[in-house]
Amino acid sequence: MFWRLITFFTGQSLGASLGWWLTLEGDALAGAVLGALLVGYVWLFLDMTRGVRMLRWLRSGTEREVALGSGLWGEASDRIRRLVRARDKLVHQSEGRLHDFLAALQASPNGVVLLNQQSQIEWLNHTACVHFGLDPQRDLMQHLSNLVRDPAFAAYLAAKDFRDEVTIPARHSASAQPLKLSVHLHPYGEGRSLLLSRDITALEQANAMRRDFVANVSHEIRTPLTVLAGFVETMQTLNLTEEEHQRYLDLMAQQAQRMQTLVSDLLTLSRLEGSPPPPANEWIDVGPLLAQCEQDGQALARVLWNSEHNLHFEIAGVGAIAGSASELYSALFNLVSNAVRYTPIQQRIDVIVRLLPNGAAEFVVSDSGSGIAPEHLPRLTERFYRVDRSRSRETGGTGLGLAIVKHVAQRHGAELAIESIPGKGSTFRVVFPATRVQTNHLLHG
Repeated sequence: MFWRLITFFTGQSLGASLGWWLTLEGDALAGAVLGALLVGYVWLFLDMTRGVRMLRWLRSGTEREVALGSGLWGEASDRIRRLVRARDKLVHQSEGRLHDFLAALQASPNGVVLLNQQSQIEWLNHTACVHFGLDPQRDLMQHLSNLVRDPAFAAYLAAKDFRDEVTIPARHSASAQPLKLSVHLHPYGEGRSLLLSRDITALEQANAMRRDFVANVSHEIRTPLTVLAGFVETMQTLNLTEEEHQRYLDLMAQQAQRMQTLVSDLLTLSRLEGSPPPPANEWIDVGPLLAQCEQDGQALARVLWNSEHNLHFEIAGVGAIAGSASELYSALFNLVSNAVRYTPIQQRIDVIVRLLPNGAAEFVVSDSGSGIAPEHLPRLTERFYRVDRSRSRETGGTGLGLAIVKHVAQRHGAELAIESIPGKGSTFRVVFPATRVQTNHLLHG
């Protein structure tokens, strides 16, 4: 500003001096005033021209540089340019942070929907689109209540009490495989809302499995307990003959054994789920393992059928399997015992351990019993799942045997496969990886 005044007054002085000099023979004072005015008008015109150029530049909003030279307008334009650059930098940084924030929300495993004051959708991530069956472009600025028609969700919105969440089915939930969503609305700002949704299908299934497990265990234990209590009451209140007394004691021992077997299987499952993986460098000789399975299988047949079963055991090329001896026996004998329980005494059961071409080992139990219908096969390894409940109880099965086999197989890196044809029999295969198998040659070499 100081140099602007210096320039103006210097120009005025030069104009007045020039006017004075040119009018020495006339009215020198008038000439000086006229010269000063003329220079002042020229200076003002040039100054206003620069100001108009700067105003046009500001109105255009272009980033193109405008040459205003030095002085007030030049300095003003430079300062404005610096302020614009600083503002643009802040805007760019803010946009970057917003982009990162939205990218984080987009990557969230939970559904996220931003709603305005009218409950219209301002933004939503891909997970929310999947949960509610929405389109990220088509459904923007649509009312959420018009798009999510579930009665429980409508009641949740109408109540305006968002302290808790509400559970609703997912948009594309099928009756065979229902999907459940937990939805929670969080008000924020001036009437805006943040809606979060998460898939709780697995959690609901786990809770259902836990409830079914407790109910099944309670039922399985209550039945023999009821029988025991009835026999005890009978023996306490009635005068029984020695033969009746012994028969009741035998039945009570049978029910006690049933409960003991159930508890033993439950403890086995609990130990499998909570213990560290089996060792990969402890080799279990297959021969004694199968011999024990054959001995115990025939003992079970004598109890169930009052006769030894038509069992045939064979080992082809496999010397040892790395892992836990107790776990391997538990899995293999469960398969053998199932075959003994559900195969009539006159029919054949084959138990084979053989080496596969790729070095893996296959443990196979094949029977020629009644077989299993295809719809039951996917669920056979579920706890307490039975194809025929009454038959299972008659033979003393707990419904946990195949669940144990599956857990043992997984812990040893093996795979369980089940094949069955109704009326022709069933085949159960456990395939151990080559890294856990030793051949007879290596074992005795």
